[in-house]
Amino acid sequence: MPKEIKIIIADDHPLLLKGLTEELVSNDYNVIDTATNGKDAAKLILKHKPAIAILDIQMPILNGFQVIKKCRDAHLKTKFILLTSHKEKRYVIKAKTLNISGYLLKDEPFSQIEKCIEALCNGETYFSKTFDAVYENQISPELEKFHKLSPSEHTIIRLIAKKYTTKDIAESLFISVRTVQKHRTNIITKLELKTSVDAIFNWTTAYRELLFIEE
Repeated sequence: MPKEIKIIIADDHPLLLKGLTEELVSNDYNVIDTATNGKDAAKLILKHKPAIAILDIQMPILNGFQVIKKCRDAHLKTKFILLTSHKEKRYVIKAKTLNISGYLLKDEPFSQIEKCIEALCNGETYFSKTFDAVYENQISPELEKFHKLSPSEHTIIRLIAKKYTTKDIAESLFISVRTVQKHRTNIITKLELKTSVDAIFNWTTAYRELLFIEE
């Protein structure tokens, strides 16, 4: 049952942490511990192996994403909910690449947290409408364009993301500079970018996580 499972909460804002903990406990949820920084959160999660961990993204020492990765590396089955104020594209991308189970905004009503916990207990995921809108409108279309690139173009755009110059790429792949330039032109066309020296690099900066998601 959703209210019997073990939950750990981590947030570096004491009042928010206290309020959320009290709200969950008063509604009979089993909150077994809390933390105010990412290091302590990871330690508690690794020790208690809760069914669900509710994390803020920005925390001292380790952020929420780093806590999740640390726990995933330990092969824990804990499901993670990110409770944050961040609606920016880069956070949504990072959350998607980590395959988190829930993403909620702090200004949403408590009922959303309850719905999220229930969904996770039923083997489902639950995301804020804002999260879904950002993904569907801003990220998914770019991912579709990225998938239109050829294997060679995938390799080249990843090297561009690592700040390789055209000459560096040519030498690394044992191809001519002219071939690299042709690939760059094709990438700009397929990604529907404006023609400029930094067009591809700027795209990789915005969507860096997408480039390496399948590696």
